[in-house]
Amino acid sequence: MMKDILQQYANNFEESIKDLFESENSEYKIISDACKYSLLLGGKRIRPFLINSFYMLCGGTGCYSFNFEAAMECIHTYSLIHDDLPCMDNDDMRRGKPSCHIKFGEEYALLAGDALLTGAFGLASTTKNIDSALVLKALLELSNSAGINGMIGGQTVDLLYENKEADVEVLKLICSLKTGALIKASCKIGCILAGANDKQIIAAETFAQKLGLAFQIVDDILDETSTEEKLGKPIHSDKENNKSTFVSLLGIDECRRLVVVLTQEAKECLDIFGQEAETLKEFADYLCNRDY
Repeated sequence: MMKDILQQYANNFEESIKDLFESENSEYKIISDACKYSLLLGGKRIRPFLINSFYMLCGGTGCYSFNFEAAMECIHTYSLIHDDLPCMDNDDMRRGKPSCHIKFGEEYALLAGDALLTGAFGLASTTKNIDSALVLKALLELSNSAGINGMIGGQTVDLLYENKEADVEVLKLICSLKTGALIKASCKIGCILAGANDKQIIAAETFAQKLGLAFQIVDDILDETSTEEKLGKPIHSDKENNKSTFVSLLGIDECRRLVVVLTQEAKECLDIFGQEAETLKEFADYLCNRDY
């Protein structure tokens, strides 16, 4: 059921973003192609789905959160392009296909990531039919989550701990920033655009913090137990880069236990929304039990 809901959302979302980043001049079409290649490479579309879900949950109407959904996916995609570069994680595959820098070259992959990040804010700022004060508040949330005190900060700490052991608290910090910041922002942005109250925003934020940590722990488990074919990217990459993971520090059994606990706690955060939050609770269970 949830898999079908997510697939339908992803299909509709991808149809809506397929014409983004068209080049106006054939001389630089390669950057347009690189952006579109990476943006349409597939994926679970978790972050835009969360924006849309919380927007509707908090009383939003129409499709007016879409520009922020697209902007968030652009930022997420840019981060993956740069993560795959040789100077970062050095991964040749992404979602079962060549990484952007393998397909187009390192220099164009770097520029494609820059273009997606820059274009994201143009997209979000052209949101229609939502109060401009709410759009501005959501833009600030988007910027903070992607910047030095969000995803970039997490990526920095992650790099600093290559080739040396990190403890669980450091891993939680990395996760809360590198993975969790965009997930948290997605939930909060959906609420903000719908004009949610403070209690609803805090509940969404706490839900996201728990969900983001569970999501990363599942990723660490799958990196140890899954296959490259199923994940669509190299496995054991953290081990090869001498990075500590939740699995390496806690073991698979404890990690699986933590995922269940965190997922249950995340779902409980949604109780203030009543029956309307059941789909999001099913979504949390789906992420907990995923195999890719």
